[in-house]
Amino acid sequence: MNEAPRQGSSARPGAGERLFGRAVPRLEDTPLLTGRGRFVDDVQLPGLLAVAFVRSPFAHARIRAVDCTDARAMPGVAAILTADDLSPLLTSDVVAGAMPSAAIRHEVYRPVLARDEVAYAGEAVALVVAATRHEAEDAAEAVAVEYEPLFAVADGPSALEPGAPAVHMRLPDNLLATFDFHYGEVDAAFAAAAHVVRADFDLHRGGGHSMEGRGVVAAPDPVEDRLRVWSSTQTPHALKAALCTMLGRGDDDISVSVPDLGGGFGPKLVTYPEEIAVTAVAAHLGRPLKWIEDRQEHFLVSTQERDQHWRMEMALEADGRIAGIRGALTYDIGAYTARGLNVPYASGMMLTLPYNVPSYRLDIAVALTNKAPATPVRGAGQPQATFVMERLLDLAAAELGLDRAEIRDRNLVRAEQMPCRKPLKLRGGTDVVLDSGDYPATQRAALAQAGWAGFAARKAAAREEGRSIGLGLANYVEGTGRGPYETVTVRVTRQGRVRVSTGATAMGQGLQTAMMQIVADHLGADPANIDIHLGDTAEPYGFGGFNSRQTVVAGASADAAARAVRHKVLSVAAHKLGVEAHALDIAGDLVVETGGGNRSLTLAEVAVAAQGIAGFRLPGIDTPGLQATERVVIDDMAYANGCAVAEVEVDRATGGVRVTRLAFAHDCGVMVNPAMVEGQLMGGIALGLGNALFERMAYDEAGQPLTTTYADYLLVTSAEMPEVAVSHTESPTHLNALGVKGVGESGVIPMAAAIASAIDDALDDLGVRVLRAPVSPQEVRAAIRAAEGGAR
Repeated sequence: MNEAPRQGSSARPGAGERLFGRAVPRLEDTPLLTGRGRFVDDVQLPGLLAVAFVRSPFAHARIRAVDCTDARAMPGVAAILTADDLSPLLTSDVVAGAMPSAAIRHEVYRPVLARDEVAYAGEAVALVVAATRHEAEDAAEAVAVEYEPLFAVADGPSALEPGAPAVHMRLPDNLLATFDFHYGEVDAAFAAAAHVVRADFDLHRGGGHSMEGRGVVAAPDPVEDRLRVWSSTQTPHALKAALCTMLGRGDDDISVSVPDLGGGFGPKLVTYPEEIAVTAVAAHLGRPLKWIEDRQEHFLVSTQERDQHWRMEMALEADGRIAGIRGALTYDIGAYTARGLNVPYASGMMLTLPYNVPSYRLDIAVALTNKAPATPVRGAGQPQATFVMERLLDLAAAELGLDRAEIRDRNLVRAEQMPCRKPLKLRGGTDVVLDSGDYPATQRAALAQAGWAGFAARKAAAREEGRSIGLGLANYVEGTGRGPYETVTVRVTRQGRVRVSTGATAMGQGLQTAMMQIVADHLGADPANIDIHLGDTAEPYGFGGFNSRQTVVAGASADAAARAVRHKVLSVAAHKLGVEAHALDIAGDLVVETGGGNRSLTLAEVAVAAQGIAGFRLPGIDTPGLQATERVVIDDMAYANGCAVAEVEVDRATGGVRVTRLAFAHDCGVMVNPAMVEGQLMGGIALGLGNALFERMAYDEAGQPLTTTYADYLLVTSAEMPEVAVSHTESPTHLNALGVKGVGESGVIPMAAAIASAIDDALDDLGVRVLRAPVSPQEVRAAIRAAEGGAR
């Protein structure tokens, strides 16, 4: 177990030095920090027009009429389209949701523009095109829409009550889907249990809030009759497929590129109605169009997540070993399905993974509500499952009088059980198999860093001073590297440069640097000679960035392609030099003799030779060129794991909670770049801190969003970040040649659970239990007052 060096602590290596596994400086940082980044709003084209949308002020209403007469006469306006105007330009009026499921009872796909009914505040009703964004927004305000307000429902459990208002007029009820997880003799386990603990849990709704909002530029090419699209998306291939389908175009008629992405965090993996509408209208008008999401739109209409309500119980043996878990989960999916049932499925599947749980049953109901659609946000259901599981273990420890770490240690999956097959299935039907790791050792590392064994004395001393401090812990397992593949092409150009291209998408996580490190060790180990091209659908097959997958699947393909190109380089050079390939190596942009020889060829010379000469055999290779395209198929997931131990101080007079220290031990397999791993953890930790104490996307009973500015929706800043100690363990996975696992979501997953555990510990004399997240100072203070016997 080694402490990772801080980012930038290593000097930039020279050509020929091994790069994989080192904390080399990120390639991305210099252009981004010096203002040379190129984001979607930086795309400027001749004749570019601006787009704004007319959005509903109501959470639920019937659309009686849309009058654009006055708006169309306003300065700068080029066009205004309603659903009726847009429909002839499309093959479908709705954006079909990804990942269909037989469990879904109602088809509720998002309309590109609402025609007869709006189902959440902010839903788009019309599209305005004008010379400038200001003119477009002025005209949008002048579009007169006659609404008939309807009753709305704004939370999942209420939506499923008999007689609840219908989220959509045409539907008989708001129950979108039901499904369950079930294995073992769970009822028998509860009947025979020595102890049973029960609790209800409420997890908040929040957003992604990337620095850059969504946006799209669409430009028709009248010469080639093609459409070029730039989008701030995590999934360019999915967007291209949707555009081709809905515009009735062939695969070669549309290209999608992703410029620099100012953060993704999940909401940008979804294809949105705005992307479809802008592209369709650009093709119709024969003019390039741009729409850039403003921050209010992000609050209103970008997809959100975390809204879950759990009613759970855990059965235990007399020694604290888990006998069974059962309960029910209600998931609030919002007004439409944009990403199927993957979030509640992930929650149900992940709940028990770190522990040996002999029996389990979870009944899941998915409710429609009049709120923005819910899709994955960083963690995608895993933070909620971890919160519930870890809080149940804390309750069990209190019930049995056990140390909270001890009850976990008795139940964690052991190293000798790996690979550990669980009686659960991934959404694609393959078995859940924990591939590697030593979960108890990871917990011990975090406890040691946090000073768990000696904390009771510190806590007692603080209590004597009138201060309330507490320590809490949470374990997690993160499913990473979702397959099946990502395409990567590696090519040595005629100029001797190594070009790596893929549809994998950078979101600020350092993917360009990781791909360079993976490829470089096979092809000269010179970062300056490697060009990385990401997020382009010129690579015809791919999926993009989500689920901590790209280092695993794109990395595996990059490694395989680089190995293949290396073989070709050495074969051609061996033929040219008259030596065996094993007597050669690649250093920088040279192929050199090893073992005392001094002859060499440049990569440019080898690349030119590999193209061949008319009438002559290829030099030492069967196919021309120094190029390889690989799509390494990985069906199983690689499971990272970790443990967070949080220390908090609670102000009993105000209910304020301050996280003062955090120990975070984790295992994400072999690390490509330890500094970037630590950076990913820190970002996730910050989001997890927000999930625990600050971020709540609140709605009133009528479905009106209440927290639509950063004065109300609180984001974590550097002032709230605690001192963090990180320790790394590397347990290689057998699922890919690199031994890597993902880490992008690890930091967020255990944080709310660990902080809630620490608050309980700080207030253990009062018996306070935190069963919801985020928990506000007002809620903490109310719990303190209730425990103390009411107001004084």
